[in-house]
Amino acid sequence: MIWTTALFVLGFVPWLITTSTGQDVPQSTATSLNPKYHSPLQHILSAPVEILHSLSDTGHSDGSSIKPVANTSFLETPTALQQHVLFWDRNNDSIITPYDVYIGFRELGFSVIFSLGGLLINIFFSYPTRLAHSYLPDPFFRIYVDSIHKAKHGSDTGIYDSDGHLRPQLYDELFEKFDGSGTGSLSVSELFSLIKKDRVAADPAGWSFAFMEWWTTWLLLQREGRVWKDDLRQCYDGSLFWRIREERMNNEEGWQQGYGWKSFFRSLYKGSTWREWEL
Repeated sequence: MIWTTALFVLGFVPWLITTSTGQDVPQSTATSLNPKYHSPLQHILSAPVEILHSLSDTGHSDGSSIKPVANTSFLETPTALQQHVLFWDRNNDSIITPYDVYIGFRELGFSVIFSLGGLLINIFFSYPTRLAHSYLPDPFFRIYVDSIHKAKHGSDTGIYDSDGHLRPQLYDELFEKFDGSGTGSLSVSELFSLIKKDRVAADPAGWSFAFMEWWTTWLLLQREGRVWKDDLRQCYDGSLFWRIREERMNNEEGWQQGYGWKSFFRSLYKGSTWREWEL
């Protein structure tokens, strides 16, 4: 498929993602969009957060490493999948516009070109979430957070159930099956094995979405060439995105993981690739 090839190029070429200190995205970008937009570090939900309990067996039974989502008046008890996407809901109105997606990716450190490619998310996932409200497509390709579970595609890990709730047992089993090094992390080859295992028959769309999601995850999270269990857990509950944004804005060195300019030039200098310097 043409669009799959295009996104593969966008994700594979290192100069399309940056791991800078956040200078390319002004610190006031998000708050200037809407005064209601705040980090979940400033707002705590009064209702229990699902992820605190479902992942309590990962070594954080007190939930200390989980950062609850922002002020979500439209969702009294958000599911794990809703928490996963709330970073892109810029004004907490249960709507994610194409512009929201672009700004969100920019704040995570992705380049302009990659962030524009991310608009395919709205093109493909707007209508499934719209079905909870109308049979007519949204003319502005907006994504509806309250029905984000309808955008769940096939050939995935199944860690989110059909309602968007998290299945912690499947999450642990994922690492038990594919973490061949026993380090609590997954290499690129192990991620490809995972993608192959999840593929079901006659589902090219699901295969493509799964590949793009995992490749983007590796670009954003990799450390020593691998995706680590704690980081991936926070990606599933959405708290990781807020952490990256905070580090890029408040830390002089910014977000220190991912594959970007520094990794690319280091590979050129050493004459090696990520496969040779991964753990």
